[in-house]
Amino acid sequence: MNILITGATGFLGGHLVDACLREGHHVRALVREGSDTARLASLPGVELAHGDLKDEDSLRAAAADRDTVLHSAARVVDHGSRARFHETNVAGTRRLMDAARAAGAGRFVFVSSPSALMRIREGDRLDIDESTPYPDRFLNLYCETKAHAEQDVLAAHTERFTTVALRPRGIWGPRDHAGFLPRMIGAMHTGRLPDLSGGKRVLVSLCHSDNAVAACLKAATAPSERVGGRAYFVADRERTDLWAFLTEVGALLGCAPPRPRIPLPVGRALAVAVETLWRLRPGTEGTAPPMSRYMMALLTRSTTYDTGAARRDLGHEAPRVQAEGVRELVRWVEGIGGVDAWTRPTRATGTRPTRATGSASAPPGPAAAARSAPAGTARTAAARSAPAGTARTAPVRSERGGTPR
Repeated sequence: MNILITGATGFLGGHLVDACLREGHHVRALVREGSDTARLASLPGVELAHGDLKDEDSLRAAAADRDTVLHSAARVVDHGSRARFHETNVAGTRRLMDAARAAGAGRFVFVSSPSALMRIREGDRLDIDESTPYPDRFLNLYCETKAHAEQDVLAAHTERFTTVALRPRGIWGPRDHAGFLPRMIGAMHTGRLPDLSGGKRVLVSLCHSDNAVAACLKAATAPSERVGGRAYFVADRERTDLWAFLTEVGALLGCAPPRPRIPLPVGRALAVAVETLWRLRPGTEGTAPPMSRYMMALLTRSTTYDTGAARRDLGHEAPRVQAEGVRELVRWVEGIGGVDAWTRPTRATGTRPTRATGSASAPPGPAAAARSAPAGTARTAAARSAPAGTARTAPVRSERGGTPR
């Protein structure tokens, strides 16, 4: 196939490029001016198209002679203005679809997110499927704009232009320097990650990068009459105990387990207070709050997905089992110089953090809230619930390639 890939300088997009090359496809990558394209430029057979989701002319040039588009680029952080989220996630996706249709492309695969279904208030949800409706009120702007973009993509399906949306959650794997897992392990490595579970077992669906990539390639070739205009959950085969998983991966890399344990009511109240105060403080526009309701939802709500529809319609069975993926990840981390090189790439390796679009929404720095909150408000709540010196954790980078997803 002649494929256009967006988000190719990020985590998931980079793995999509590799997989398409292995299968013999002709790959063109849409890259922004000033982005780090050194790795892509070193890959034989990759054509770089400089452009931006805001620039219609560049999108038309990038889509020329492409029959398939894999769209993984997005604004995936959990902060920013409504205009910025809409411009990238909604309007940018519409422009790209218009360019692809005009160029005669027959397939448009959109990397969406289960966050498109996240409500402001809800409890645990286990094994939900694609019949789950969109909420009336969304948890944040990322959730809202991913839902609107997904709906636009699915509505654009026609006999000649097949559209498919995939919803991977918590994408993880090698080469991710800015997603949820390196951020959590980075905080754990420095002893600054509290256990926010409150003692609750948090069951989640995660998605190894190989499993997300395999689903994208299946979606690019599955029969149009079967998959056109539909969205699919994509995840690892395993249902994951989130905090046990974090502890296991951290232990393999020499990290002490998360501590102290923060009671759930305290953590949730702290998230609301910090997020609200952050918005009121001058000079915080464009920066991430160290704690948010979205972050707390991802880390404390049990949410798993039924992937039966992807198996039935896409013929997708996750190829990478979690235990194997963890072993591979640990070998890769050790090979690049250890946890510091993985979680602090700008210092340890000189690598620029990439936007790992397609990954699950990842918190920017769970316990950093205690340090950022004004005295006498959220800071005191955290201090009361944890021993001195433990609740005040350093912020982790807010730009992930992830995402949040």
